Amino acid sequence: MGDRTYWVYILASRRNGTLYVGVTSDLVRRVWEHKSDAVDGYTKAYHVHDLVWYEGHATAEAAIAREKQIKRWQRAWKVELIEAGNPYWNDLYSTIVD
Repeated sequence: MGDRTYWVYILASRRNGTLYVGVTSDLVRRVWEHKSDAVDGYTKAYHVHDLVWYEGHATAEAAIAREKQIKRWQRAWKVELIEAGNPYWNDLYSTIVD
């Protein structure tokens, strides 16, 4: 495998709003898909469009394991994870776009 990074990310509808945890190999494209409602599903139905946290992994297996771990967490732990690096729940999308 090359230099590919696999991303685990959390989207929110607003501060302390609805959360979505996902995994992707192309964070910019995937978040754009969520933001533009390009795919029917949970994030489109609940207007979950703000990238509030993300983390890179060297392998798909590691990223998927981390995604599953976070999905099992209590909501309070997810909020704590977000607020540790993004206390105001800013949309981080502009920080990942070239």
